[in-house]
Amino acid sequence: MKKILALVGDIYEDLELWYPKIRMEEEGWKVVTAGPEANRTYSGKHGYPCTSEADLADIEPSDYDALLVPGGFMPDKLRRDPNVLRIVRDMHTNNKVIGFICHAGWILISAGILKGRKATSTVGIKDDMINAGAEWVNEPLVVDGNLISSRTPVDLPVFARAMVDAIKG
Repeated sequence: MKKILALVGDIYEDLELWYPKIRMEEEGWKVVTAGPEANRTYSGKHGYPCTSEADLADIEPSDYDALLVPGGFMPDKLRRDPNVLRIVRDMHTNNKVIGFICHAGWILISAGILKGRKATSTVGIKDDMINAGAEWVNEPLVVDGNLISSRTPVDLPVFARAMVDAIKG
């Protein structure tokens, strides 16, 4: 069974977590939500709650096949957490699928893994992505090796499909 780690924190973008999470669960995979504290309920940007199943400090990236990073305003806070950066860097180094959408690019920027990579995001962080060395493109879906990115919730159907396909290998 595949095991996917999904980051969660206050003001996450509700649809960008739940849509791909449910889609991967439909595949029979386990999606573990992890936040700054285990067993804490975080409120989404639109008020939908998500209770974290694990504390980011306790995550061993080798236990997971992929990483889901939703957007919202959560990434701006989580990118300051050294555990988040450790997880992202480890999963990237080990060529595991990392799916990120909308403002989630902020976390990959802080992890320092976008230089020379093709990616997309919300236009709101386009300059940040470019300044981090990414080749930013305005497309619904960008796949560059293990990195899968999309712009906004409107792109979720192609984003979730690409994540599932990449995880299946």
